[in-house]
Amino acid sequence: MTHEFPPVSLHPLIKEVVDLLKSRRETISVAETAAGGIISACLLSRPGASSIYKGGVTLYTLESRIAFAGWTQSHIDNYEGPTPDIVAGLAQHVRNTLQSTYTVAESGTAGPTGGATRNRTPGYVALAVSTPQGPFTREVETGCGTDRERNMVAFAEEALKLVRDVMLGKASL
Repeated sequence: MTHEFPPVSLHPLIKEVVDLLKSRRETISVAETAAGGIISACLLSRPGASSIYKGGVTLYTLESRIAFAGWTQSHIDNYEGPTPDIVAGLAQHVRNTLQSTYTVAESGTAGPTGGATRNRTPGYVALAVSTPQGPFTREVETGCGTDRERNMVAFAEEALKLVRDVMLGKASL
C-alpha cells in the first residue's frame, strides 16, 4: 500500500487556507501535539509557503511544553488532558512568540489507547486558533476509533478547517 502526502482528500482545504493567507498577506504558525507535525507539513506542501508560514512546534511532551510553550508548575498541577483552554493557551503563546497573524493549535488523543474521560477517548481533539481578536476554539470527535494514523490526519484536517472558518468569519469566539 502506498501513502500519499499530504492526503489527496486534504489538497483543496490546504490550497484554500494557503491561498486565503497569501491573498490577505497574513501569516500562520502552528502548535500541535497529537497531529505530530502533520498540520505544518500540510501548509508547507504548498509552493510559496515561506510567505505565510512563520514556524511551528510539536509540543508532544511535557518537556517541550515547558521549553517552548511557557508552561509553568501551575499548568502541570492543573493539567486534565486536552481541552479548549489548554490549546488556546498554546496557540496564544506561540502566536506571541512568532508574531504571526494566526496560530492554530491542537491537542487530542490519537489512540489506540486512551482514558475514561471524553477528552482522553481516541478520536477526541481540542482545537484553537489564536487571532488578534482572541482565541477561537472547537472540540471534535473524529469517528476514527482507535486508528492512530487516521486520527492524526483527521486532527490536522479539523485544525485547517477551523483556520479556514476563522478567516471566513464562520467561527465564533
